[in-house]
Amino acid sequence: VQLQASGGGLVQPGGSLRLSCAASRSISSINVMGWYRQLSGKQREMVALATIGGNTNYADSVQGRFTISRDDAENTVYLQMYSLKPEDAAVYYCYAVSRGRPYWGQGTLVTVSS
Repeated sequence: VQLQASGGGLVQPGGSLRLSCAASRSISSINVMGWYRQLSGKQREMVALATIGGNTNYADSVQGRFTISRDDAENTVYLQMYSLKPEDAAVYYCYAVSRGRPYWGQGTLVTVSS
């Protein structure tokens, strides 16, 4: 499956952004979809995951501020980000696990700065 991430950009602290990850095929059978992020020189870290059963998991640092959702009809996963902080700035990567195999999309850059 190919993943196309979009929606990154420049936002002021306290602002909002919505990232989108469009899959090349139906996501209704994809077990896990989600988002990771990576700062230059740092390890990629999990931000939010959503399972096929509707369970979600968030990094502690974004809990209560970010919301992940899956739209099976659109084959798209969204990450709604509120109350953005400078430390949220990173390249965000779309992620999927299907039949035990991980897939990564290209990154989309989020910059949080005044």
